[in-house]
Amino acid sequence: MTPDGDMILGDMILADPPAAEAKRPERPRIVAFVGDQETEAALRDGLTEAAPQGFEIHRGTVRAAMAALRKMPTPTVLIVDISGEDQPLATLGELSDVVEPDVRVLVIGDRDDLNFYRQITHGLGVLEYLYRPLMRDMVSRYFGPLIAHGAPVFEGVQGGRVVTVTGARGGTGASTIAANLAWHFGVEAGRHTVLLDADLHRGTAAMLLGAKTGPGLRTVLEAPDRIDELFVERAAQPVSKRLHVLAGEEKLTESVTYTPNAAARLLEALRRRYNFVVIDVPWSANPLHRDLLMMAHQRVLVMDPTLASVRDTLRLMALPNGPMQPRRGVLVLNRENLRGGLNRRQLEEGLKMRPDVVIADLPKLVGQAANMGEPAITARGAFRDGMLLLAREVAFVRLLDSGTPPNTAAKTIPGRLRRMLGLKS
Repeated sequence: MTPDGDMILGDMILADPPAAEAKRPERPRIVAFVGDQETEAALRDGLTEAAPQGFEIHRGTVRAAMAALRKMPTPTVLIVDISGEDQPLATLGELSDVVEPDVRVLVIGDRDDLNFYRQITHGLGVLEYLYRPLMRDMVSRYFGPLIAHGAPVFEGVQGGRVVTVTGARGGTGASTIAANLAWHFGVEAGRHTVLLDADLHRGTAAMLLGAKTGPGLRTVLEAPDRIDELFVERAAQPVSKRLHVLAGEEKLTESVTYTPNAAARLLEALRRRYNFVVIDVPWSANPLHRDLLMMAHQRVLVMDPTLASVRDTLRLMALPNGPMQPRRGVLVLNRENLRGGLNRRQLEEGLKMRPDVVIADLPKLVGQAANMGEPAITARGAFRDGMLLLAREVAFVRLLDSGTPPNTAAKTIPGRLRRMLGLKS
């Protein structure tokens, strides 16, 4: 401990950020040195809310950072990329000799083992470490609070991660995206996953995966006092050992009476049972749909390359975020190069932003898979590549390819990240 009560870890001090910045007004607040364009883009997008005034970002290695810091004031927050370093611990030790002792250091690298994480955070005093590929939500979740508040912010309730998938309008392919995303998490990645179809009358999630529908979803929405883990598990229909589907197919002439707080009770039970809860939810004035969108950890918005879709995408992106969500959802452009559709330049001009994930228009592949009740992601190619990128965006953990045994990737995820994500062994 220092005389001021700051804790010293290694050679670095975790100081109170407002006081430190007030003493040195000429000191840069945040400076980052990264090695590639993808990491730079993830940092810029992920730190928009934590650093609205912006920050300096340079393309270069940790060695370039040390050379630059010898000639400039030490920033309050320093982000460095140690990817490719043969001796990263020694290099970070050298960095501590260059910067002032109260700097808050955040590190990006290419090693994902727990021992390395402990060595640099507990031994060298690095505040946080993230491994590549970096995702916007990952940066926002773990670097953001350390920059904005000087301390991590932990979620009050542990459990699975809730992801909603919503189409900007009908026909964009949101249900196909949701079904394939859930299949990847549950089958290829080996995570306990449930796909929830929030359209109880005309939903297609169960049909896309060859699963059965049942009355259980309607029951829990109308009588939430009956919700418990056992009831939910019996209501969800199995697709594989670790993938279940919870969906209904109610008569078109019958309405479902939604009980207030039923969605909260349902998600609470599902999060205790599953690592991932993927929800296919359309946007409507239905209270159930609004509640599910607000309670998710991450929203995925699916659009196609049409003018109407651009208009509705902008309206949906302007909706307020839920308490556990980053600044904006993940935007997926589906069916790119659709005949008669807008090109990428026209879309980006209309949206004033770039889509996070782009999936090509593959009507034959996707249509045949849907008709057979099989996931289209099993076929290697453009559709699968886009879905794997989306999986990394919404899960911000390295997930498995189908060719890798499930237990392999599970062991490479640091225990602290596993606990935060609610992942099981």
